[in-house]
Amino acid sequence: MRLVTIDFSSCYESVSSALNKIGAKETLAKQSAILIKPNLTNASRHPVTTSADCCEAVIQYVRSCSKADIVIAEGSGDPSLETDQIFDLLGYRKMATRQGVPLVDLNTAPLTKVKNKNCFVFPEMYLPEIAFTHFIISIPVLKAHSLATMTGTLKNMMGFAPPKYYSGRFGVWKKAVFHGNMHQAIIDLNRYRSADLSLMDATIGLADHHLGGSRCNPPVNRLIAGFDPLEVDRAAATLLGLDWKRIPYLASENQ
Repeated sequence: MRLVTIDFSSCYESVSSALNKIGAKETLAKQSAILIKPNLTNASRHPVTTSADCCEAVIQYVRSCSKADIVIAEGSGDPSLETDQIFDLLGYRKMATRQGVPLVDLNTAPLTKVKNKNCFVFPEMYLPEIAFTHFIISIPVLKAHSLATMTGTLKNMMGFAPPKYYSGRFGVWKKAVFHGNMHQAIIDLNRYRSADLSLMDATIGLADHHLGGSRCNPPVNRLIAGFDPLEVDRAAATLLGLDWKRIPYLASENQ
């Protein structure tokens, strides 16, 4: 099975159950380097951002079946805080130290230039080298979004966009260039690199805004796991009561 949605009971138990159901052990056992990408867009706590507990459960699962080197990597979009500060404020530094896992700031990581003439917004991009040397596990949280309608594992890849090239013009956020044509920009980015495996924390869910606002009532209380990020996000949109066919970057088959 390549996509599952399960009821949530506890972090480690539910993460293990979801990943087992999609046969993740066999895939992870083949990897030598794994990058875990939470959603730490700013310093707000869960459910705006991915909890350190959820990330730690993924690390423990990976270690149960793989000898791969593991890093936690993020490039925050917060206009006033650096990624390292957000790692500290959200408990990631303590957790990473406890687990012996390095933290990587994608906003300052060494870059490589990639090109794709079929990309409308980004016919060329600068992206971190590490995105192309590691198997990527994306751990987004379920949220509505003011510009993208909803945000999930496809949009979570924006953390890889370096502010040196993708801030400014459309706002103060470090990835603000995406705001000019959000849906196509997400499609373009994921043509260059998308997650290899996604585990979405849909335990609570934000019903109307990605930086706060109303929580889903009742809480969604689900985890979604899958290898196809487009299918993960389509399932997530449904949990928010949205029709994914009306969300341009989810309706497109040209990922």
